[in-house]
Amino acid sequence: MSTYVVVGLQWGDEGKGKITDVLAEKSDYVIRYQGGNNAGHTVYVGEDKFVLHLLPSGVLQCKGKCILGNGVVVNPQAFFNEIEQIEKRRLSVNHVFISSRAHIIMPYHILLDTYREEFAGSPQIGTTKRGIGPCYEDKVARSGIRAIDLLNPDVLKAKINENLVVKNALFQKLFDKEPLKFEDIYTKYLEYGMKLKNRIIDSEYEINKAIKDDKNVLFEGAQALMLDIDFGTYPYVTSSSPTTGGSTVGAGVPPTSLKNLIGVSKAYCTRVGNGAFPTELENETGDLIRKIGNEYGASTGRPRRCGWLDLVALRYSCIINGITHLVITKLDVLTNFDKIKVGIAYRTLEGKVKDIFPSSIEELSTYEVIYQELDGWKEDISNVKSHEDLPISARKYLQFIEDFLGVQIYLVSVGPERSQNIIMSNLN
Repeated sequence: MSTYVVVGLQWGDEGKGKITDVLAEKSDYVIRYQGGNNAGHTVYVGEDKFVLHLLPSGVLQCKGKCILGNGVVVNPQAFFNEIEQIEKRRLSVNHVFISSRAHIIMPYHILLDTYREEFAGSPQIGTTKRGIGPCYEDKVARSGIRAIDLLNPDVLKAKINENLVVKNALFQKLFDKEPLKFEDIYTKYLEYGMKLKNRIIDSEYEINKAIKDDKNVLFEGAQALMLDIDFGTYPYVTSSSPTTGGSTVGAGVPPTSLKNLIGVSKAYCTRVGNGAFPTELENETGDLIRKIGNEYGASTGRPRRCGWLDLVALRYSCIINGITHLVITKLDVLTNFDKIKVGIAYRTLEGKVKDIFPSSIEELSTYEVIYQELDGWKEDISNVKSHEDLPISARKYLQFIEDFLGVQIYLVSVGPERSQNIIMSNLN
């Protein structure tokens, strides 16, 4: 029995949902610890496709409990929509719970997100406009509404009233928009509270007891390191910490309880939204990767920007997260390329070679990527089950990644199905 943390190492969309789904089968608990319904995790079960934004990806496989931790921001309507999606497929959702300390996304958060992006003009951050950032702002400003507040009508009433004083002033005076009505919000969220009351729990005690009792506990992050509020390409980042360290704060567990720190990376790079992207391919090759890999946002439907694998950025992500096991997804997408490039360093305007990821995106945007070119392969690998059966060029590609990062590859994904995985090493 052990603990596992699954995190993204790039700009999100690496395939964390599939990996979490695979690991969840043997997990007693699956904990989502940050983000909200701005995430997009696609999980395939046979011919069925599930796109989950808020619920843990492990909800389909876990026979124990799935919990939205205190670090998650919860849109109740989005929660109910996903519950309904799963129930329509005749699958149980009775094992899904919400931390009483999780913050709740309110209608004014979504409007603020939308109005600010409109007001900002260009360039925009490129948020999903689902109220995630404004909800985290209220959390930090100590004016947020938590899941436990939905069960206390008097507290809920007072907090909505207090928030509307400020939010309506912004809507009217800054954005020239109509104010929100207290009664509409209060009535709706009281109803949400009634529907959620049996799912709201003090999860921290239960999660820590499960770890003490030697259960299998899986922590699931959304987004990725390059979108982390501290370590990502700021300000084009998310509003939480999708790192292994974020799991301790977002689920209420000590760092000493974490054992298997699993980082997920595509065999190439993608990004949705604005911000620096050193290896981006704004050409036919980038278009081809997007087409073969079906690179469109699960949450937004927006086409993803595509590029070669950036090993400088990936090494930085592994260091910050303390990754012990690496997962490489979508290796099959690179089939039929004669040559494959990987970024191994940057060259500044002054001609200096750098092998560290900078904190300044303005500086990063001026860098030229130094590439290593490797041989591609033509063989179909989508049904390969073992490392030895991969084409030699594919094996060399994976070995190059391992050697550069100094991290062992645990699993390689060669397709979207649960079965399309190659296990390269063991977890602890």
